[in-house]
Amino acid sequence: MKRPESPDFADSVERASRDIHDPVAKLRFIRAALSRQQADAGWVRHVPWAPVRARLYGWKGHNPARSLPPRGGAFGVTVSAPAVPRGLAASRALVAVAAVVVGIAAAGVGWRAARPEGPPVMADADVVAPATTANGAPPVGDPDAPIAARGIAPSAIWLVEKGAGFEQYSNGLRIDTTRSIAGTPREFRIFGEQGLQPELHTRPIGILFHTSESDVWPLEASFNDNLRGSSQNLLGYVRKNRLYHYVIDRFGRVYRVVSEDAKANHAGHSIWEDDGRIVLNLNHAFLGVSFETRWEGGRALPITRAQFSAGRDLADHLRHKWGIVQGMCVTHGLTSVNPRKYAIGHHVDWARGFPFAAFGLPDQYQRALPSVERFGFGYDEDLLKVMGDLWPGVAYGEQALGREAARTGRAVDELRQERRALYDSWIAAQVGDEQARGGAGKTVSRATSAR
Repeated sequence: MKRPESPDFADSVERASRDIHDPVAKLRFIRAALSRQQADAGWVRHVPWAPVRARLYGWKGHNPARSLPPRGGAFGVTVSAPAVPRGLAASRALVAVAAVVVGIAAAGVGWRAARPEGPPVMADADVVAPATTANGAPPVGDPDAPIAARGIAPSAIWLVEKGAGFEQYSNGLRIDTTRSIAGTPREFRIFGEQGLQPELHTRPIGILFHTSESDVWPLEASFNDNLRGSSQNLLGYVRKNRLYHYVIDRFGRVYRVVSEDAKANHAGHSIWEDDGRIVLNLNHAFLGVSFETRWEGGRALPITRAQFSAGRDLADHLRHKWGIVQGMCVTHGLTSVNPRKYAIGHHVDWARGFPFAAFGLPDQYQRALPSVERFGFGYDEDLLKVMGDLWPGVAYGEQALGREAARTGRAVDELRQERRALYDSWIAAQVGDEQARGGAGKTVSRATSAR
């Protein structure tokens, strides 16, 4: 039968751990101390005089301070190493405390290793951390990391509380609803290989990320009035023109502007495709999410950490609520086209630099661009002047078009003209369908030309 742990040792560890307030650091300390005590030759516990036993425990390497993480902490926690107690009295309470702490830590963690295709069931905090931090902490999301380092995500995303002017969700998302307005009810059809599909959709099927193209002041306290004023002016303009469903300001505040059940004038002439579902002109089909920032010098100015966190939480919430798949989450710059010139890149916001991976989304920059592959769109020198090198998906689309031309024994230009004619016929079918449902086509036409 295994002998109980030495009360002298238990009391020494208990005293030594009193100044450790972080539960994770204390748990590591207890585990390491107990491990060394169990490895000790059993003769120490038989020494009859407590002061001698205390000295022997220290000589055998059971100084409890050695169990502590270095100052600064492996978890970003500052811990002061207590001294070894001079006197050792009998106490068995520490063993019970350690068992409780270990049990809580083991029972309190539910972990999902990877984000599956389809809407998320929780807001994953594990996708944004670097491989390591400056103080050597394990990456967020590491299954072997302590619970305090990787955090707990909710098992689902739900509305926690709703009040006058706000909604609070379980993943930490807080939406300001004081600016929310109604809009034209969402109604649209999508295309398949055979053209316009019969099903009429009223739920959004995608998310389109934007930059606001508004003033961007330095994120410093001395510019606080400018920052607040710029955000309020932006919200007023977006509300007046019903441009986006959501705006995320520089402080990470999420504002709902156009109601989710309505279309917003955010996408203009645009093309996207995923898994055989083809969408032309995304105003009705996609939710527009705009970050308060600006496109400059061929790239978006960096968003703030607060915007990043809020944007990811909002995307998780919208995907969960509406069942939006990963492939239907993309940026405006990858979808925007000029139909008169059959050219991509009419708007270029987030045409590079969007953190798809950190949002748990596929890298859409690496995907063959649907407007090029399916409809034969090209680009002009103006886009190259703005962008420099284009994103890889443009070249992949051109290559796919070339392979199809070779397979069918036609010249690439001949195939390109055929694909462009197909685009024209599908747009005409879409406009005719919308007009037949009450003049929506005219509304869409005016809205798309504005963006």
